Amino acid sequence: MIIKSITLTNFRNHSHYQMECDNEVSLILGANGWGKTSILEAIYILTRGKSFRATDKDIIKRGTEFYRIELNYTNGITTTATYDGKAKIFTITDQKTKRLPTKYKYPLILFVPSDLNLISHSPSRRRDYFDHIFSQLDEKYSSSLSKYNKAIKQRNELLKQDQVTKESLFSWNLLLAKYGSTLSDKRKSFTTEINNRLTPTYRSIAENQDEIILSYSTEVTTLTESAYLKMLEQTTERDIYLGHTSFGIHRDDYLFNFNHQPADTSASRGETRSIILALKFIEANLITEVLGKPPIILLDDVFSELDDTRRHCLVENFKNNQVIITSVESI
Repeated sequence: MIIKSITLTNFRNHSHYQMECDNEVSLILGANGWGKTSILEAIYILTRGKSFRATDKDIIKRGTEFYRIELNYTNGITTTATYDGKAKIFTITDQKTKRLPTKYKYPLILFVPSDLNLISHSPSRRRDYFDHIFSQLDEKYSSSLSKYNKAIKQRNELLKQDQVTKESLFSWNLLLAKYGSTLSDKRKSFTTEINNRLTPTYRSIAENQDEIILSYSTEVTTLTESAYLKMLEQTTERDIYLGHTSFGIHRDDYLFNFNHQPADTSASRGETRSIILALKFIEANLITEVLGKPPIILLDDVFSELDDTRRHCLVENFKNNQVIITSVESI
């Protein structure tokens, strides 16, 4: 689908804002703090179902009681989201729902400046980054991840209580083992697919013979559901002492090697940016191949972080996608 227009009411610092989108490239110009990222955030909510950076109560413009956003597509479909301080309601063709229906979700590639620091970021940041990619590629992955996160939250809350027992943890252990083993298998498979493409894509950007390897680091490799459950039970006493779950996929990481050395210490700033660009291109290609839909590309002030060569690569690789760009200056 192609976005035709978007309208914001009481959204962040926008009392009212309307934007007509180009089928190919739309540029949002404005000074820092003007609210450019908020426009991308609104698009994200109406295409993915939730914000990428805040809860709904943080989004309402100060001094107002609700926010409303509307997205019109060129095929005639209109989606809206309204939040009144208590609940968010989506409306699609006069049908109201508390969640954006899966069939109305549309894949996005969101590129923000902090992504360029992914390699040196924390393991949790890298997990979130790849979870976002894998969730778009596989709805079952998204569902399993949501159920795993709810179970780990409940188990950790129990572990902080004074009278916690192995019996009270058992039902949560079952859920963590079920969804954890499933997610680990999917992460391994998706990582392998990305890794197979990473070096060739990187070389097409950098025009050299460097080798990039992405590896999936986990304690759960090859564990069956029953073996996963056993490990949770074996670490129960340690978990009670620590007050949190010390084993599982929530501790996974993704490691980058640059010419057989850790990329966070061996790759230059420019080489790191080329690796991240390669990841974005692979993400877009996988989404197109797996879902049969070219994703919408949201670029939030990243052009200022790239040199001319990498800017050209960005434009060239996304020439078949609808692209919406924010910037503080003309491009």
